[in-house]
Amino acid sequence: MPIDTTIPAARAWNSWTDRPAEMVFLPLGVRVTPVLYSTRLRRASLAEPRRDAVRLGAHDVDGTVVDLSVEHGGTTLDLSWRKADTYAVAGAWNGRVLGEWGLRFWVSLCLSADGGETVHHDAARRAAYVKVGSRFVALVTADEPVQVTAHVDVAALAADFEANGYFHLASRGTEAPVLALRFNLEMMRRARFAAAVADDLDLAVEKARAALARGEPAPAPVLHVGRHAGALDAVRDVIAWNTIYDADNHRAYTAVSRIWNLGRFAVWFNDTTYAAMMAGLFDGGLCAENFATALAGATPQGNVACIVTSNDAWVDRTQAPNGALMLWLSYLRRRDRSLLEAGYGPLARNQRWWRAHRDPDGIGLVSCGTSDVGEGLYKGTHFGARNETGMDNSPTHDEAVYDPRTRTLSLIDVGLNCTLALDAEMLALAAAELGRDDEAAEFAALAGDSRARIADELWDEERGLFANRHRGGGFVRSVGPTSLYSLICGAATETQARRLLAALDDPALFGGPFGLPNVARADPAYADNVYWRGRIWPNVNWFVWLGLRRYNFFAEASALAEKSLSLFMRSWESERMCGENYGAETGALTDQPDTDRFCTWGAMLPLTAVGEILDVDPWRGLEIVATGEPVTLGPLASPLGPVRLEAADGRLVLTRGRAVLLDTDFRGRMSRIEIEPGRIALTLAAAEPGRPARFAFPAVDPAQVVAARFAGTAVAVGPGERGGIALDVTPGAAAADLVLHLDRAG
Repeated sequence: MPIDTTIPAARAWNSWTDRPAEMVFLPLGVRVTPVLYSTRLRRASLAEPRRDAVRLGAHDVDGTVVDLSVEHGGTTLDLSWRKADTYAVAGAWNGRVLGEWGLRFWVSLCLSADGGETVHHDAARRAAYVKVGSRFVALVTADEPVQVTAHVDVAALAADFEANGYFHLASRGTEAPVLALRFNLEMMRRARFAAAVADDLDLAVEKARAALARGEPAPAPVLHVGRHAGALDAVRDVIAWNTIYDADNHRAYTAVSRIWNLGRFAVWFNDTTYAAMMAGLFDGGLCAENFATALAGATPQGNVACIVTSNDAWVDRTQAPNGALMLWLSYLRRRDRSLLEAGYGPLARNQRWWRAHRDPDGIGLVSCGTSDVGEGLYKGTHFGARNETGMDNSPTHDEAVYDPRTRTLSLIDVGLNCTLALDAEMLALAAAELGRDDEAAEFAALAGDSRARIADELWDEERGLFANRHRGGGFVRSVGPTSLYSLICGAATETQARRLLAALDDPALFGGPFGLPNVARADPAYADNVYWRGRIWPNVNWFVWLGLRRYNFFAEASALAEKSLSLFMRSWESERMCGENYGAETGALTDQPDTDRFCTWGAMLPLTAVGEILDVDPWRGLEIVATGEPVTLGPLASPLGPVRLEAADGRLVLTRGRAVLLDTDFRGRMSRIEIEPGRIALTLAAAEPGRPARFAFPAVDPAQVVAARFAGTAVAVGPGERGGIALDVTPGAAAADLVLHLDRAG
């Protein structure tokens, strides 16, 4: 049962179950469940995406805003929830399109508690209520229900409708485990309702009526307008909708998809760390919960299990080691030291496990495999070994042979080794931050050794690409965009990196309007268009985008981000779908039946567009790109706290709450941004070299300024137009530091 008394109160009312229209107050396990009935179909609907046509709209992570639409029997019903306060939530519906006479389409609001407590209807109070422990939850409606019916559970209500229709009175009642307040769209085409929690029944009813009195739901807050509009909103909505409650393990986490799952819960190691990183843009608690869920799969052997579900656990294998990157990115953004303290240990063991168990020849380069432990499906098979790459049917492994002696494939996987090198690099940074200097040196050395071996052993000079290679033999024919993962780990030499750029636009390789297919377009397997054979994957686009930025290939990274956002928006804006993968020829999401329509990592496509405006990475810290184009972004988490960026009329303003942190007319790239009580620092690279730029810091008292330097030369500091201080510099194309030293005492 979904009861969790430790969930933060701010997120307690939320869409925790696989019924997205249902709101649950998790600490009490109390549900308000809309149930739709169409006489035309003689079928009830609980608005379940796996069965029904549900369009998921805006959704805050904390459940303050929840919007969705359900089409049932030709009728389209818009549903919305808004939190009036932490303990009260108001809802509304609008029968936007009628597929039959409204009298024959019914909407029922069901109140229930997972502990089986009796729900009551009090005619005098005009409310349904349930008492759980010492606490009450009351449900009120703006209009009186046509009737109130009593049931043992919500399924019994659905069965009652389907067996008896709506013209039926025998199920009337005022006390039961589930009470249904029934309405129809002829009498109540639009309706409002509210539920509230309190320690007194009258107070609960009063709070619910106060929430109801607020009127129609306010529009959902927009996080991102102007340049790359809607990208941040999309990331927020996908993370929030896919966050559910795992009752088996008593935890909230962001699932791969609320539409597709393998059992009552299913946790993929990498997918859940990606979700943690993206959740960190909005909610630190959910970020930490996702990391805890991902790393709960850590095994006594040292690896983190590939997947753990209610049906199976693939402890014999893991996934490509991306967890340390996601952990370090989340730490950089939120500066939450507890993230590192909780995540470092299992990730460090996982890194060492890879090198001990997946390098059968001891050459410092690993292959994927499947150990002789556990009882997981596909254990000890060629396919099971391929699972470790995360790219299960990629043609880059078609030439591999499974060796039962070493329990590995015969290929050295370039993407796998690049992620292992990057993982070691991020672990070195985390270890240093935690004061584990010996381990920081250990992992830094491992990262350097891996980079050198990748550059020497996995570079195919003839093709100008990195490629998978047979152990002790030549290169594999098929090549994928993991060739470019050498950029994200820093393995490619400058010469190799520049040669790799040609692959981005080559129509025989990865060139095209939508991003990077997972195998070269000229490869025979490209035409299969099935999963990792020819389709475009959001996580791959994101990794390559980040690698391009690491090597300062900003124009190429921006072009990939533009393609990624364009690809994503094709199905997001029209159908609110977020793809697991996309067709590389058409950009279609629904051209294949085996791709999920609302996959968490699909949000990594719009995430690249957010990062083109404001991002945090291990090499340039907090970075903002000012292009002169209008944009409003945020609030979102940053090392400076929750910030909002607005660019208009030639100026860019960065705020935190009501405080203006930075006001500038600079155009170009501002990186390594620090705005601290004793120091302000920015690294500037101008888009228009030689153009003077003004930087104002309205929150800084002029008396605090000890010294100001740009490119090592002192600069004058004067009063700002809006208070605080301002200074003028003339940045060039080459990066140069602007540093202000401040006296905290003033």
